[in-house]
Amino acid sequence: MSRKPKKGYFVRGQFVAEGSELDLQLKAELKGTEGDSRTDLKKESDALQDLGLELLTLRADLFNRLGLDDKLKEAVLEARRITNFEGKRRQMQFIGKLMRKQEDEMIDAIRAALDEQRNGSAKENLALHHAETWRNDLITDDQRLADWLAEHPDTDTQQLRALIRQARKDAKPEQPGAAPRHGRAYREIFQLVRQHLVGTDGALNNGEPVQIDSEDDEGEDNSK
Repeated sequence: MSRKPKKGYFVRGQFVAEGSELDLQLKAELKGTEGDSRTDLKKESDALQDLGLELLTLRADLFNRLGLDDKLKEAVLEARRITNFEGKRRQMQFIGKLMRKQEDEMIDAIRAALDEQRNGSAKENLALHHAETWRNDLITDDQRLADWLAEHPDTDTQQLRALIRQARKDAKPEQPGAAPRHGRAYREIFQLVRQHLVGTDGALNNGEPVQIDSEDDEGEDNSK
């Protein structure tokens, strides 16, 4: 005959049975009455379940970097696959239960990963800003192309020159006074520059080539 499970809750990964000495101690530590302590514990439980829901949105590299225990990791992956509303709700309750068993260090790590996804790391933000500055300089200032090639001699010079020409053509307003337009070449220059700055690999635009006009801008040096 199976034993009836004890009623209780988890605090910092430890199960606390209702009415136990630890339960009474925790309630005594919380300010206010027993009713207040139950409210505080419920708020903590709800906050952890909400954090578990956010965990479903974490991108793969940050998710894998966390090193979650197998049970929580599988529960999150399963929740991502479930489309039925009731099934999803039950799975999230299960994830909330697992979240309440996690150590404080893991909870802090999850919050930090979610914050990095929302705001980016300081290094990533600096690299993005640097890439944006280079992209704008390359399009507006011919001298900056020479500066870039001096710093990054492994750049495909022909490709970059073609992208700059196309970006300049795209930026010309169709009517006087209209705002400049930014086409695909504008985005391609950013990706090319960023790849060189952060040292990443991979095809631009998933390997889709940008269409470049054969005409050259006036005064453009095409000797290379």
